[in-house]
Amino acid sequence: MSKKIKKNKNIFIIILLIIVISIGYSYLTTNLPILSSVTLFQNTWDIHFENIKMINNSTSSSEPILTDYTTVNFSPNLDIPGDEYSFSINIVNNGSIDAMVSEVIKSTLTDSEEKFVDYVVTYIDDKEINKNDKIESGSILPIKVKVGYKKDLMVTDIPSTDQNLSFNLSIDFVQADRDAKPVVLSYDFAEDSWKEIVTKVRAGLGANYEVGATKKIDLGDLGVHTIRIANTSTPEECSIDGYSQTACGFVLEFADAITSNIMNEDNTNKGGWANSDAREYTNNIVYNLLPNDLKNAIINTFVVSGHGIVDNENNISTDKIYLLSTKEVYGKEGNDSDAHAIHNDTAEPQTHQLDYYRSIGVNTSNYEGAIKYIDNSVAQWWLRTAYSDSYAHFYNVSVYGYYGFNSAYFEFYISPAFRIG
Repeated sequence: MSKKIKKNKNIFIIILLIIVISIGYSYLTTNLPILSSVTLFQNTWDIHFENIKMINNSTSSSEPILTDYTTVNFSPNLDIPGDEYSFSINIVNNGSIDAMVSEVIKSTLTDSEEKFVDYVVTYIDDKEINKNDKIESGSILPIKVKVGYKKDLMVTDIPSTDQNLSFNLSIDFVQADRDAKPVVLSYDFAEDSWKEIVTKVRAGLGANYEVGATKKIDLGDLGVHTIRIANTSTPEECSIDGYSQTACGFVLEFADAITSNIMNEDNTNKGGWANSDAREYTNNIVYNLLPNDLKNAIINTFVVSGHGIVDNENNISTDKIYLLSTKEVYGKEGNDSDAHAIHNDTAEPQTHQLDYYRSIGVNTSNYEGAIKYIDNSVAQWWLRTAYSDSYAHFYNVSVYGYYGFNSAYFEFYISPAFRIG
């Protein structure tokens, strides 16, 4: 009987794995027999690499190096079966001319090497790179590179000595002609795996997903719930020092309420969200119920939250998961004299409305889009904002969708948000 093993002390090292873009330029020509004056406008040719992002680096090898924007070098050490080294990189056409792939030249593995190593280069959604694939002027095509030490190998397939392997891939581009075929990449939030979603977001392609798209997620004891894309944009104010990052970048929120919880057992808003029982619960219990592929991609978020009457400054925290604020849901409508305006959120200037709520027109007088449910029943859900004229109150969203505020020991539902990247 053949034996399978999962560990082996032998290693193989990719010492010079190079991807090269070779640029081929088809000269523009014209033959105009009519005697007349003709103006040929200047065209530019610029195909290059940008934006390397690691996907998996299980052995903490050095990251890829981009040279002259046309060559990528990387040398991972793969120690044991199951190790993987993968990254994404964008092919960018900054020229004025549409281009297409004229040739893909990839070094092949020997029969013995194929038994223990994977070497795959594809588009970001795992589609194959083919001749005549078109990259339009001003567009980006993200690709993915993966080298892996295969798992569950037969004893006879394991190399008996350390292996030094070199692989090359070159992609030649020429001016696009009528044989060029558009490359249509898939961005299906509901169907893509978390690993695929994270890879695309890290490649800077999160904005290709539709704001408001949803995906089911199993939270174990808390049941199956729905996650929604709440934001994909990063406006200029996100770069301001001290600005809350809670509505910046690729933000996911629960489209429903997931469980009930108090804000604070001792019925106070002192210290605000940063000092609340609800924060501890979401960043520990809820976070650890998420699937690993998603949990490992959640980034730390700088959170600014409004304070209550006993504090003098907004409270600051760094969170994996957080509740939304009043402005992130309702935006800012009118001025302080307006009846519908939210007057008591001291952190309102430090954040902005999420793309999703803005896109469906939610504000303080049009609030039905803020209604959430749990098990087909409407839910009253907490916001992280302390009410500035109170010792004990936090804002919440009512079962009708309008905002309110209640004592911190009330048990309302929670519907957290988080960012991946």
